[in-house]
Amino acid sequence: MTSVHAAANPRFPAQLLAKARPIKVVFFDVDGVLTDGSLWFSDAGETMKRFNTLDGHGLKLLQRAGITPAVITGRDSGALRNRLTALGVTHARFGTEDKLPAANELLAELGLNWSQAGAMGDDWPDLPMLVRAALACVPATAHVDVLSHAHFTPAASAGNGAVRELCDLLLHAAGTFDAMLQEALQ
Repeated sequence: MTSVHAAANPRFPAQLLAKARPIKVVFFDVDGVLTDGSLWFSDAGETMKRFNTLDGHGLKLLQRAGITPAVITGRDSGALRNRLTALGVTHARFGTEDKLPAANELLAELGLNWSQAGAMGDDWPDLPMLVRAALACVPATAHVDVLSHAHFTPAASAGNGAVRELCDLLLHAAGTFDAMLQEALQ
């Protein structure tokens, strides 16, 4: 699709689409972004998480469009690793409280820089990525000090489609959304 078509999209303002157009990698936090932020623990101490299928499909669509989803999270769990494997997300850092070095490492691996990076986070540990990213996104439920750094705040809540809205924005900006939708309709 042409950028003229993307600019005319009623879902996203032209200025936001222009900001999203150069994005080639998106860093995602997990708790409070890919999940609703709730932490469930079994009696054995195992962490359980609930993921949204809309968000998962959005991550798959990003990959098809040539945009790399990368996860940087302060926690680690089997549930998360299983979910990322099922989605084909191969760029991830687990148990990382200091997220900026992990993001810089991933950018170097991918041969990209911050002008090509988006980030989605919800709390203070995500701020170093958000303030450097060309496109900073936060769920509406993010901490108030993080909300003030957002270029885009999806209408859907964290763990309930917020990630998918960001994915849709990026697909529209890349000009691939309409073709992918038409393919799904066949």
